[in-house]
Amino acid sequence: MISIDPGSGVPPYEQVRSQLAQRISDRTLVVGTRLPTVRRLAGDLGVAVNTVARAYRELEEAGLIVTRGRAGTFVAAAGDRTRERAEQAAREYATVVRGLGMDPAEALRMVRAALSGVGGQGSQRGE
Repeated sequence: MISIDPGSGVPPYEQVRSQLAQRISDRTLVVGTRLPTVRRLAGDLGVAVNTVARAYRELEEAGLIVTRGRAGTFVAAAGDRTRERAEQAAREYATVVRGLGMDPAEALRMVRAALSGVGGQGSQRGE
């Protein structure tokens, strides 16, 4: 399903979160897919239970997954709207950038930096 790169500078919880979010976004994981339990996924990946629990918590806060008590954790219907929301945000950003008269190449560099968590306010997630 997903893998952890121990040599990466990206925290393990973020690797889990981003890989699951990507699979939900690209519809590899469809709405209603049951995810492994926190314990099982942590064991499979060789990470602490709290690592997977944090990733699941953040995915749930983003509306990508839903936990139904003892029934388990599932891909939420909101996961289908992830790409649509991202495209809308991109259109809004493009409008702002054009309005500022900014060079498109510079605007793209800013996006890449923001996505990689490099520099700027709000780019670092607290652990």
